Amino acid sequence: MTVHHKEMKSEFGTDLASALKVLRAGGVILYPTDTVWGLGCDATNAKAVQRIYEIKQRAENKSLIILVNSVAMLERYVENPPEVAIEMAELSEKPMTVVYDRGRNLAEGVASADGSVGVRVCAEPFCDALIEAFRKPLVSTSANISGSSSPSIFDEISEEMKSAVDYICLWRQDDRSRATPSSVIKISGNGIVKILRG
Repeated sequence: MTVHHKEMKSEFGTDLASALKVLRAGGVILYPTDTVWGLGCDATNAKAVQRIYEIKQRAENKSLIILVNSVAMLERYVENPPEVAIEMAELSEKPMTVVYDRGRNLAEGVASADGSVGVRVCAEPFCDALIEAFRKPLVSTSANISGSSSPSIFDEISEEMKSAVDYICLWRQDDRSRATPSSVIKISGNGIVKILRG
């Protein structure tokens, strides 16, 4: 392993440990996802979820997406996920958020008023390692005030956002490659697929 790789690995580990500490304490982090930069917190902690709504100045009747890092974790937080949805989540080449009829074991404010919940199986290395170590899903919502544009690179995040969170991840801050928000599909228990955002 080269010195540069060693440094990157230790930086990754330190960053991960700092983000974990904040998440476990019920805090809010600013972190890179498999799509845009996001605000994240423990999806099972109601106070943390409430803070995300406050930071984003977002109406509470709008639900939040959660990130998991495996189908096994998805099944713990979604009631009776249709087989077709699991297959689509596993096979999708690009990030895809699937809206399921009913979430479970999640904090109030994560699911929509009708009980449905948007979930993405995330494969981005930092997110994957963070969720693996945290052992719970993370809320993921774009790091912007509701209604303004989503930051696809770190430099586009407002100072207001940066000062509102408890920890800003260092990982990929200098990454200039632009990602777009995920596609969103809704799959009902009867297997009917509806594309909400292509």
